[in-house]
Amino acid sequence: MGSQVPIVVDEKEYRMDLLFYHAHLHCYIVIDLKTREFEPEFAGKMNFYVAAVDHQIRREGDEATIGIILCKSKRKTTAEYALYNVSTPIAVSTHRLPENLQKSLPTPEQLEMEMEAVVQAIEAQSKQIIKDVETDD
Repeated sequence: MGSQVPIVVDEKEYRMDLLFYHAHLHCYIVIDLKTREFEPEFAGKMNFYVAAVDHQIRREGDEATIGIILCKSKRKTTAEYALYNVSTPIAVSTHRLPENLQKSLPTPEQLEMEMEAVVQAIEAQSKQIIKDVETDD
C-alpha cells in the first residue's frame, strides 16, 4: 500500500511507517520501524494503528489487521509485558505472532535484517551526500 500512509482519527492525521495488504492471508499489515530499543508505548501506538486500519480501511471478508514493530535492539521481557493480554496480533522483534500466522509472514528476524540493510543504505547515501557537498565547497 505504501510508506508514511496517513490515517485520520478525530480530525488528527497520523502516519503509519508501512502498510501492506497480504493477498494470501487477506489482511492488512502495519509495520512500525524503530531505530532504538523497544519501549512499552510502542505497543499502544501499534494497537491504535491496527484498530484504525480495522475500522477505516479493512473491508468485509478481510481478516484482522496484523501489527509488526521492528526495533534496532531487543527487550524481550519488556515486549512480552507490553503485549500481555493484548488480543491484537502484534509482533516485536523476538516476540512471536500466533503460530497460524508465522508460516505466512517473514520472521521478525528476517524483517530486522531487511531493516538493518535499509538503514545501512540510507546511512551510506547520507555520507555520500555530505561528502559531495563538502567537495563542492
